Amino acid sequence: MTHPCLRCGACCAHFRVAFHWSEAHSDLGGVVPVELTEKLDAHRLAMRGTWAQRPQCIALEGEVGGNACCSIYARRPSVCRDVQPSWENGAPSEQCDRARMAHGLEPLTPQVWIEFAVAAAS
Repeated sequence: MTHPCLRCGACCAHFRVAFHWSEAHSDLGGVVPVELTEKLDAHRLAMRGTWAQRPQCIALEGEVGGNACCSIYARRPSVCRDVQPSWENGAPSEQCDRARMAHGLEPLTPQVWIEFAVAAAS
């Protein structure tokens, strides 16, 4: 069984991804690829595609709800790292639930994580 969030991508196609410009400045330790960003204002960048009326991050690969993944997962902005999948750590996530429902996906449940753990152990 694939990790439940690696099939989803709903948050990547629902929210504007805005973050401080230093996260894309390698001299300051930033790791976000600057070529995938656009200037939002004097202090923030946004991932390309997330400022659109129907947002979809340029780094999202695959289809929302089915084998979606982030092409820069290890170098994603802090705001992406902050979005927690519902119940992965034992608590619901309003952001996760809202993004999934906007794409016609059921919210994740504790049962999804139990099934994932059982499958991973097999």
